[in-house]
Amino acid sequence: MEGGIIYGGDFLSEILILHVDSAGEDLYKKLVEVIKESGHNIQKVAIESCLPLQFDSLRILPDRHQVFQGSREIVLTMKEFQILVLLAQNKGRIFSKEQIYNVVWQELYSGDCNIVMSHIHNIREKIEVNPSEPVYIQTVWGVGYRFNKNLYNGL
Repeated sequence: MEGGIIYGGDFLSEILILHVDSAGEDLYKKLVEVIKESGHNIQKVAIESCLPLQFDSLRILPDRHQVFQGSREIVLTMKEFQILVLLAQNKGRIFSKEQIYNVVWQELYSGDCNIVMSHIHNIREKIEVNPSEPVYIQTVWGVGYRFNKNLYNGL
């Protein structure tokens, strides 16, 4: 069984991502049971961390830390790359700035969302044809960001 769970706690900033292979199936089931018994919600999502992602002319190779716009390679920082992969692997799912921070920085949100906004801005500058009218990473006003769910996944 390959899969993962995303646990959302009482606050939007509480998130747990767990990825297990077949060797961890018993641990996975036990954790799911404990979280459910504690009265919290669990949302299961597929996590294909190494599979290439293709959306129109944007190609993301997570296992190689590479991004291409057509044939042109785009250089991203580690944090920019992690944010892009998080959003692209969960196409259409809205992540708050706090959730993005918690997942990418692997620490609890400290109250400064400008760092996430700045990274999103930098990503758009690098991958978008017109960064002021983004196609790939969309802003959901008052909620957060999502990767455009209407883009064709060519793979």
